[in-house]
Amino acid sequence: MEQILQFEVSGNDAGKTLREVLQKSYGVSRRLLVRAKYDGQITVNGVAAYVTKRVEAGDRVTLAVASETAETLAPERMPLAIRYEDSDLLVIAKPPGLVVHPTRTHESGTLANGVVAYWLDKGEQRKFRPVNRLDKDTSGLILIAKNQWTHEQCSRMQKERTIKRNYIAVVHGIVEQDQGVIDAPIGLRDDSIIVREVRTDGQAARTAYTVLARQGDRTWVELELETGRTHQIRVHMSSLGHPLLGDDLYGGSRELIGRQALHAARTVFPHPRTGRILDLREPLPDDMRALEK
Repeated sequence: MEQILQFEVSGNDAGKTLREVLQKSYGVSRRLLVRAKYDGQITVNGVAAYVTKRVEAGDRVTLAVASETAETLAPERMPLAIRYEDSDLLVIAKPPGLVVHPTRTHESGTLANGVVAYWLDKGEQRKFRPVNRLDKDTSGLILIAKNQWTHEQCSRMQKERTIKRNYIAVVHGIVEQDQGVIDAPIGLRDDSIIVREVRTDGQAARTAYTVLARQGDRTWVELELETGRTHQIRVHMSSLGHPLLGDDLYGGSRELIGRQALHAARTVFPHPRTGRILDLREPLPDDMRALEK
């Protein structure tokens, strides 16, 4: 069995049904609850219980499900820069040039393939569930949920904006305002299936930025995503006339760096199980550090 959740009923939940406590107090989805009922076990004080049972303060509840079926992705061993791991979460510093998940143009050699191999070597059978995604040429921290419940909680936290993601970028030109918020919808350009642009019929997108340093004809900025649209930072900065260095898709030059100068430098969020605040930071990679000179 793969244990998913274990807790002690609080006084506020006394007298409620087990279903109500699991779903409303602990964020267990209907899908996961069904899976636990028919392919796992739900116990109260060590005794199997129906979800209609009413619980009392101090009751110890355990929800467990059978191990997941094997991930269909082929395992491929590769070095992984693991920055944090526990039974629920895995945080990896992704290098530039590595695709997160297989696509039609990158069917293997992705971070997902490497993580699956890592888990299999540890005797663990898990699905690859990234909470956030990074473009192939964006470096930095990526958060991966190790079970269904954690992924559901992280998805909820993303919607509630309790997962903070900060990026460092180097852009062309001098950004005059020390800080600001770009609130501009983003959608696909009519003539492309890849390139995005700011457009009135796009999806809502907000990016907050702070200037860190102005250096010759370029600016270092820190950015915080309030939404998570594809290419959001790249599109928003380009729309201001400040494309990222190396981002030739959106008007940047590759003269000084061979990929967009964008790095996921920090993520801050409450742990979905314990509520403890995790504050993880990743230094700049070598190619961006070289731009400081």
